[in-house]
Amino acid sequence: MFECGMLQRDKRALRTRSTILCKQLVVDELLIQSLQADNILTESMAESIMAAQTSQKRSWRLLLLLPKRGPRAFSSFCSALQETEQQHLYELLTQSPEKDGKDAPAETFVDSSLPLPTQEVIAAKRARTHESMEFSLDADSPINSPVLPCAPDFYLSHCQQSYRMNSSTRGFALVISNVTFDPCAAPDLDPRKGGEVDDEVLRKVFTELDYLVTVHRDLTAQGMRTCIQNFCRRPDHQTVDSCVVCLLSHGVEGAIYGTDGQLLQLDWVFESFDNAHCPLLQNKPKMFFIQACRGEEMDCGVEQIDGPVRTCSPSCEQRDAGREGQGDANSRQRGDMGRPRIKLPQRSDMICGFASLKGTAAMRNTKRGSWFIQELNTTLRLHARDTHLADIMVQVNSHIKEREGFAPGTAHHRCKEMSEFTSSLCKDLYLFPKYQPQY
Repeated sequence: MFECGMLQRDKRALRTRSTILCKQLVVDELLIQSLQADNILTESMAESIMAAQTSQKRSWRLLLLLPKRGPRAFSSFCSALQETEQQHLYELLTQSPEKDGKDAPAETFVDSSLPLPTQEVIAAKRARTHESMEFSLDADSPINSPVLPCAPDFYLSHCQQSYRMNSSTRGFALVISNVTFDPCAAPDLDPRKGGEVDDEVLRKVFTELDYLVTVHRDLTAQGMRTCIQNFCRRPDHQTVDSCVVCLLSHGVEGAIYGTDGQLLQLDWVFESFDNAHCPLLQNKPKMFFIQACRGEEMDCGVEQIDGPVRTCSPSCEQRDAGREGQGDANSRQRGDMGRPRIKLPQRSDMICGFASLKGTAAMRNTKRGSWFIQELNTTLRLHARDTHLADIMVQVNSHIKEREGFAPGTAHHRCKEMSEFTSSLCKDLYLFPKYQPQY
């Protein structure tokens, strides 16, 4: 038991800086362990703080506890900030009121279930400089709330105008996640720390969406080709309504790396699932999600000309992926009744989400996974019940647009990312989670 609480001047320092601390403080295992070692936090307190789903909520819980943990709590917290290289917050707290000019108005904590404003937070020591890599940044933890179920009335009112999606297993999902690369064959490709979080997040969310998920980790380029070919040839694609393919690795525009440093061309991947090469998935939606860099540039962002208010700027349009060409000179085989079979384009019914724009790097958190996979996971869990996938990807884009790195003194400070998607879907694609029609 503590004989007394925190000193009033220390409480005041925490109160007046509470908003900044909640936004910028990185509450990770190292900081918590430091406070436990000083007997400021008990094990149960530490577990309660780390159980919070976002970095802001972890900060909020810690800041509520500290004033009750005795006169040493403030100095111990300041020492922990230095140990975790959050020097800018240490200086903020220890700055004398005279340097501020006058005392700032006190800010009180509000017990609210609403999330605090989102901002990416990274420690300077975690900054990376290798140009061809995804950049690793700290961010909020992936949410684990259950996928919200589709209501029967919603299914009945939308199923006729959308892709069929009522097989008991919605489809098969393939996740290939390259985390560790061969140091001899690919010495320039660093381990993708946090990549193992992404593949587990994807496994969980698509399992809850009624997909049969297979995860493969650390494959060479040829290993990825073989894995994808075997997946395409599954005879049981015939009995399901869709498929999902997730590829997570280092990459360049149009290709991703195997663990041997060799490239797998994404166009070959898409070709493997087209109407000619994968006939069992004809007219069925095929979903692709690519978490990889598409270039070496880091998006440093652009200041809005009208200040902090969000702009209504139109998104960048992509060039037409194809062109009108001559028809197939070879006529198709006729059916039993003498009628020509319906012809399909070579490639259709696909949607692909990319973590970054052409030529730019993707952002990844070394402990909590990538920005893109985090937002995809969250949006699917909360909105797949009543939102078709193209609109879900628009929401992911919107959330990614708002995210921002925080790393004062590094090249990553206020860095940005922008995701995008391409689509040849011909109907709305609703996943209708957890709904099974009654016959």
